[in-house]
Amino acid sequence: MFTGIVEETGEVVALETLGDSARLAVRGKTVTQDARHGDSIAVDGVCLTVVDVEDEVFTADVMRETLERTALARLEPGARVNLERAVRADQRLGGHIVQGHVDGTGTIVERVKGERWDDVRISLPRELNRYVAEKGSIAVDGVSLTVTTVDEDGFGVSLIPTTLELTTLGGKRVGDRVNLEVDVIAKYVEKLVAR
Repeated sequence: MFTGIVEETGEVVALETLGDSARLAVRGKTVTQDARHGDSIAVDGVCLTVVDVEDEVFTADVMRETLERTALARLEPGARVNLERAVRADQRLGGHIVQGHVDGTGTIVERVKGERWDDVRISLPRELNRYVAEKGSIAVDGVSLTVTTVDEDGFGVSLIPTTLELTTLGGKRVGDRVNLEVDVIAKYVEKLVAR
């Protein structure tokens, strides 16, 4: 489990295609300090299992399901990515419950600069719309954000100075694709009520 509070931005070293899967190598000084084989690290909000760590670079296998459902397949060497280690049981939950199980992708459709923040509008797959509520939580490329507006085609978020400075969202432009994870509690409530 993650919190959506990005620890650092890392750099993609390689994305090697292996038939219907891939192996991703990412440089991240903070997240590799104590990383071991089998640990979980979220890369742009996608929970990946560490295969190897060497010289501040970790590698992880990426299965076909992940490549098809997320924006990871578009990564190229040099790309910046948001990184977060799995939360420990004795840590504060600073953002919201983020599983690292991306539900789909959206596209940045509008970006309006404010005095100190940016208002960003992101398209939303219709099948995910029912899980997104104004003032609710959503993870965008692994960043825990509060939804400011929502309609049938998408949702809005406001990026504060810290988010603009410390995550890759500060450099995203209109047309860029982002990973989306809706609030898991909404999905469980829907399933329970349906029964």
